[in-house]
Amino acid sequence: MLAVTAAAAAWGVAPLFFKLLAHVPPFELVAHRVIWSAVIFCVVVVVQGRLSALRALLRGRAGLRTLALAAALMAVNWTLFIWAVFNGRATEASLGYFIYPLLNVVLGVVVFGERLRPVQWAAVLLVALAVGVLTLGLGAVPWVALTLAGSFAAYTLVKKRLDAGPVLSVTAETVLMMPLALAYLAWVARGDASGVTGAKDAALLLLAGVVTATPLIFMSYGVRRAPLSTAGLVFYLNPSLQFLLALLVFREPVGIWHAIAFPMIWAALALYSVSALRQDRAARRRASSVATSGML
Repeated sequence: MLAVTAAAAAWGVAPLFFKLLAHVPPFELVAHRVIWSAVIFCVVVVVQGRLSALRALLRGRAGLRTLALAAALMAVNWTLFIWAVFNGRATEASLGYFIYPLLNVVLGVVVFGERLRPVQWAAVLLVALAVGVLTLGLGAVPWVALTLAGSFAAYTLVKKRLDAGPVLSVTAETVLMMPLALAYLAWVARGDASGVTGAKDAALLLLAGVVTATPLIFMSYGVRRAPLSTAGLVFYLNPSLQFLLALLVFREPVGIWHAIAFPMIWAALALYSVSALRQDRAARRRASSVATSGML
């Protein structure tokens, strides 16, 4: 649980780090993030003795297509998130990560035929209503939030098709993106359009790999050992911290429509989380009862 909490907290305060590089264009920052993340992940894979597994993952044709799609969705998510933080849209970015878990639920119903209880449907509909309130109140669709939530949910869905752990698959994804990232940085350097101004920026860009890789390693370690329902609840620490940063540190404006929509989404998350916890406890009781009966 400490590992899961550390990962969620690190993601939640990541906007503070990226704000230090606000003068660097988002595409250039993402390119550096890809390269240095790939380096760190490759080191981890080598230390774990899984280099042969990484090679095998990258050689399979069907798996390679899935990895390429996952890498593209990751790139969209990373780039849009950084753009939102740089352009005073951190509040909307946090909204996207509040919506993401329940969008995952909808995909589970549509793609895998999963069934929801009435209270869970109520939670999903409440989020949809909150998005509608924001759209009508602000006069524009909250596209940043919906794209962040949609790209991350689609990324999660694609990853279900991969027979590989999170660290190994993300390593493969960043390795696939690295040639494009290097080519982009070479093009930027050739045109003398880089936003990197000195050794401090270079050090921060190198650190971006650490900021990206470390939480994911912690999360992959934690979710294998902590109950998934509890780990899912801890995930909400991420958008909660992002929202607080946007409100208290970045001083982004929060109007009446945000004040209406956000509590609706929080209520929806509370409804769904309580229902999920009850389901999890009931499943454990049944499993324990079956195991006890078997022993008798």
